[in-house]
Amino acid sequence: MAVAPPSYCFVAFPPRAKDGLVVFGKNSARPRDEVQEIMYFSAADHEPESKVECTYISIDQVPRTHAIVISRPAWLWGAEMGANEHGVCIANEAINAREPAAETEALLGMDLVRLGLERGTTAKEALDVIVALLEEHGQGGNYYEDADSCHSFQSAYLIVDREEAWVLETVGKYWAAEQITEGVKCICNQLSLTTKIDAEHPELRSYAQSQGWWTGEDEFNFSEVFSSADDHLDCCAGKDSIEKKEESITVQTMIDILRDKASGVCIDSESFLTTASVVSVLPQNRSSPCIHYFTGTPDPSRSIFKPFIFVDDVKLVPKAQSPCFGDNDPAKKEPRFLEKPDRRHELYKAHEWARAVIESDQVSLAPGPQRGARSVTGEAGERLWSSSFSSSPACLLPEIQVPEALPRRLLLIFPASLLNPNETDPAPVMVFQNSVGSGYPSFIYCLPRNNRNVGF
Repeated sequence: MAVAPPSYCFVAFPPRAKDGLVVFGKNSARPRDEVQEIMYFSAADHEPESKVECTYISIDQVPRTHAIVISRPAWLWGAEMGANEHGVCIANEAINAREPAAETEALLGMDLVRLGLERGTTAKEALDVIVALLEEHGQGGNYYEDADSCHSFQSAYLIVDREEAWVLETVGKYWAAEQITEGVKCICNQLSLTTKIDAEHPELRSYAQSQGWWTGEDEFNFSEVFSSADDHLDCCAGKDSIEKKEESITVQTMIDILRDKASGVCIDSESFLTTASVVSVLPQNRSSPCIHYFTGTPDPSRSIFKPFIFVDDVKLVPKAQSPCFGDNDPAKKEPRFLEKPDRRHELYKAHEWARAVIESDQVSLAPGPQRGARSVTGEAGERLWSSSFSSSPACLLPEIQVPEALPRRLLLIFPASLLNPNETDPAPVMVFQNSVGSGYPSFIYCLPRNNRNVGF
């Protein structure tokens, strides 16, 4: 049985979350060399009897799909995590269970994330969409871009909106769900539901009895019944990380949790890496927009969380999208995955260059508008800015002082055209970070003069 990657999903509700906000976060642990891209799809109407081609199978399309923004492994159709225009967020966890996952190609758990976002206006609607499709089409197929072995898993989901969250855990077509409306919750790569079940497959308990996993006499405990014998352990690192936070949960708190390698929430192991992350802020006041911060790059401790807000005129940003190989993509041809094309997008490559420069210690003091301004020097600096960003040099300005590595408070300014080649507005884009410890920026703020959304 394949080992499920150790990803983590979180949600915090008021009053644990500050200022009437629901805060959602997800670290996506995947194979180290896998690239995730950020994709936006606008709302759309579809012809009757049309089909939608998912990762492995085609299913019936619905008359209308909602606008979504997702982070996904670049080789597949679905999503690891994402949000829709109605303020619904969904993240997926691959899990192992007593019943092995099917290797037969069907819907992936990640396909169901995207389908739930496209078809649900609330968390509960998205849950209903997912379980209905699970009943009709099942789940199965390779979770990794690997021709040598099939890595198949069962799936769990954290489905969140402004009012509530649902933890949905599935084994084959069978499922159970718990409603969350207060406090904090974390799910990881283990079954977590116990005796508090607010919705379930109508044949869930009879199926467990038929397999000899439950006598029908004891209280029904979902994770005890369906977990592998040695897998039901209360050792979710993320649970302690969020529950032990004494202060109110804010966006920065959630980012700090996702960046924490010491706790095991931020994965950097021989097999797996946190290849992308997201934090979403869902105001319970519906007059305020939801904001979704995506990295689009691996290792959140070394990535910037870049915001997205659904507006009427969203601009696509090709720099965060991987190359498209069409019908020649090895993931679409059978036998699958005989080749692994280079799926790195420009943002991913820029991140690689920036990391290489920082780790090579080619950052030195240089004259600037403020005392202690820093610049990247030498050949590496020229390659970083000219190849990865733009022909215009960037300016790194510490707000207060310069510690050993990078300033803890950092301002990065560069033209908006860097992010969008069609952007003619010369107003700058600013990146500001005020967390301690990591030395990497947390947020990127886009400030176009005409107040249009420039996305990433």
